[in-house]
Amino acid sequence: MSEGTAGSMPDTRSHFHQELEALEQTLIGAADAAEQMVGMAVESFCEPDLELAAQVKAGEGEVDAILVNFREEWLQLMARQQPMGSDLRLMTVLLESAVTLERTGRQAANIATMAETAEGLPPVEPMVSQIREMGDLVRNMIRTGLDSFVRRDADEARLLPVMDEPVDRLNREMYRLVVDAGPDRDRLEFATKGFMVARALERVGDQVVDIAEHVIFLMTGDIGEFDESGL
Repeated sequence: MSEGTAGSMPDTRSHFHQELEALEQTLIGAADAAEQMVGMAVESFCEPDLELAAQVKAGEGEVDAILVNFREEWLQLMARQQPMGSDLRLMTVLLESAVTLERTGRQAANIATMAETAEGLPPVEPMVSQIREMGDLVRNMIRTGLDSFVRRDADEARLLPVMDEPVDRLNREMYRLVVDAGPDRDRLEFATKGFMVARALERVGDQVVDIAEHVIFLMTGDIGEFDESGL
């Protein structure tokens, strides 16, 4: 009896870690989808492309459904295993990152909505160019944040605040572009919507920095926010 009991404990822990790995893979898939949604949303506004905007909104619903199921599985696993130490930190990071990715998907959908409402308005080309640049920067941030999590690389995670700086700068410059849209009412309306797109991308950048902070917590157990240097 004692041998059977002793033998079952490693099996139980092995099964737990398999389930934990499955949760992590689900989250990685959701992050990949969110990164693609951001790119599609930016393109839908800059082209404009209403069909692409509709795909982004549909994609948000799909990602939300994945994350709802993810949370249910997370709760069941937590209740069954009651993990401690590094396993508990990983469970915490998985849940917090899922919330962050849900917000990222929502921002992509918001950008798609701006694409729909900007239909027919004359584009402000400097603004379109900066939004494309912001989109590229933010997508690269998402990939870097995801890589830092997959590789458990705290040093790579610390790069994210620095990578976020040009996103913040471009977002601040949007004020000037709105003013420069001038007295043309339609151009000003487009610029206002573009300003909201830039704000959504700036928020996505902040959310990726949050994920980087989760990675630092996972690796070190330290809870806190980055300063401007990424420390």
